[in-house]
Amino acid sequence: MLNPTIDDLKIKLFADGADLAGILEMYRDPKIKGFTTNPTLMRKAGVQNYEAFAKDLIGRVPDRPISLEVFADEFDEMERQARVIASWGDQVNVKIPVMNTKRESAAPLIEALSKDGIVLNITALMTVDQVREVGSALAEGTPAIVSVFAGRIADTGRDPTLAMRESLKVLSDRPKAELLWASPRELLNVFQADEIGCHIITATNDILKKLSSVGKDLHEFSRETVEMFYTDAQNAEFEIS
Repeated sequence: MLNPTIDDLKIKLFADGADLAGILEMYRDPKIKGFTTNPTLMRKAGVQNYEAFAKDLIGRVPDRPISLEVFADEFDEMERQARVIASWGDQVNVKIPVMNTKRESAAPLIEALSKDGIVLNITALMTVDQVREVGSALAEGTPAIVSVFAGRIADTGRDPTLAMRESLKVLSDRPKAELLWASPRELLNVFQADEIGCHIITATNDILKKLSSVGKDLHEFSRETVEMFYTDAQNAEFEIS
């Protein structure tokens, strides 16, 4: 796409983070359709009390989906946490990892929770086989998000669009399951995900703020970049003798 525009996007934009001020900033933007977070982001943001933070967030963002993750490693405790988290609000999607740290599949838990009508966000998927296993575990009538970490796939030197295209085919018999492009590395990933038909992409605020540059005149962008270099050199008082 030579001259992309935000209005052309069909994909849903979610904001990924755990900084409350940043989340509320994105909440004021109607283009942001939902929110995701995880324990790592919460720890980085300095969250001390998981439940208090989550309930505060749910209260402040009452009308858009919020994905909140369990943090146990044993499946019985994962299930207990999932059912508690789901009770906090109708807009909550409970994030369940595709496996635990022992490489044991979460598919049986996913099946049980989805069958009971709990809306899940299955996270940390990296392969099409994992998508196939998760898709088979999901109840046909229960909405769900399947989060494939395309950015991390790309970090290994692999083209994530291949896996994402195949994942969409795999999930075609689960019409209430949405494929989410997770861990994007640059704004271009939004348009890549949109082009192949992903339903959702979640991105950090620093990436989402670059939406203001979409379609920008490249000659003017070039001039602004030169001006930045010039201004920084002047402010640094650089000299060549």
